[in-house]
Amino acid sequence: MAEGDTEDNAAVEAAIEGELRLLDPEIRRSPALVGALLHPGFHEFGASGRHWDRAAIIEMLTETTETTEPDAAPVAASRMRGVRLAPDVVHLTFDTESNGRHAHRSSLWRRTEDGWRLYFHQGTPFKV
Repeated sequence: MAEGDTEDNAAVEAAIEGELRLLDPEIRRSPALVGALLHPGFHEFGASGRHWDRAAIIEMLTETTETTEPDAAPVAASRMRGVRLAPDVVHLTFDTESNGRHAHRSSLWRRTEDGWRLYFHQGTPFKV
């Protein structure tokens, strides 16, 4: 394996680890833990069609998970794969299922001095 391949794999693995943490209800209950995974410039086009900024998504995730999903299981993710687009950018694609709702997902992760942070996310609903 070439050195670049090892660096690419490590970058993709770090982004996948971050993405999986964001799907974990324990992480989603904590504004500090969610915030630590989001880039300061984060934004999202949600599966609902809504545009979210960093502050709004932190508030929604932590309030929703704590109040309406206190015993929630992690969102089920499948077919997750990634590619390193640039030295400091990884693109992930995957599918999720939560409470019978399915979505194709796409995320851009950027490396910062504090580690890999989610910069952009988009969810597109689909029917099985």
